[in-house]
Amino acid sequence: MAVPKKKVTPSRRGQRRAHDGLSLPAIQENRDTGEWQRRHHISPDGWYRGRQVIKPKAVEADATSAE
Repeated sequence: MAVPKKKVTPSRRGQRRAHDGLSLPAIQENRDTGEWQRRHHISPDGWYRGRQVIKPKAVEADATSAE
């Protein structure tokens, strides 16, 4: 069975774990709405790079419930 020959110091343990931290996602403010969104992703209301690429689900649901 593999058993460590010497105790691993807290410093050495910390050096090993230095790259395990999570980073925050890259977000930016939408120029049109001022809403924060992830870069290179469609906004929640269906806009991407200044044009609407999909209709949001909330608008579709409202249109069907009104009929």
